[in-house]
Amino acid sequence: GGRGAHDFNIEKQSMVHNAKLAIADEYKAKARAREVEERIARSTALGEARIKKMKIRDELLTSLVDSAKDSVAAVVKTPKYPDLIKKLMIQGLIKIEEQEVTVLCRQQDVGVCQKVSADAAKEYKDTVKKETGDVVEPKITVSTNPNKFLPEATCCGGIILTALHGRIVCDNTLDTRVKLVYDELLPTIRANLFK
Repeated sequence: GGRGAHDFNIEKQSMVHNAKLAIADEYKAKARAREVEERIARSTALGEARIKKMKIRDELLTSLVDSAKDSVAAVVKTPKYPDLIKKLMIQGLIKIEEQEVTVLCRQQDVGVCQKVSADAAKEYKDTVKKETGDVVEPKITVSTNPNKFLPEATCCGGIILTALHGRIVCDNTLDTRVKLVYDELLPTIRANLFK
């Protein structure tokens, strides 16, 4: 009878051992599941925090652009504005390299644009002569067509130059200028704001 008892003990031991292994496995699986759940919860929280941060960041950046636009728009009400318009005209002429250009502006800026256009043409002519030796005769027309006025609701000042019947366009509105600067500076702004 000794051998039967021995076999039984071995079997019992292996059953107990297997049971222990099964419990250990189950425990491991549960622990792993819990870890995964925690990780998901953590990354969800992180994701939500990140989205919130991005939202706040975008709102902050938008308000920065808006306040930049406001301060740029304030120039319009100062004596510096005509000179700014003149510089934007000269720069536009240099950019589009056409002799005959039409300037589009807001209705309230027509007078300013007409006043500085001759000076702008002369300065452009002098600059080209000095830089290249070429003689150019730029002709700047300020559009008074009511359908072509830049909308005051969305444009805070500046000009758009067009040539070849609108086939060439140089957008030198203050809004576009602010946006260009903003796009160039964006990485720097981000880095400084959200260290």
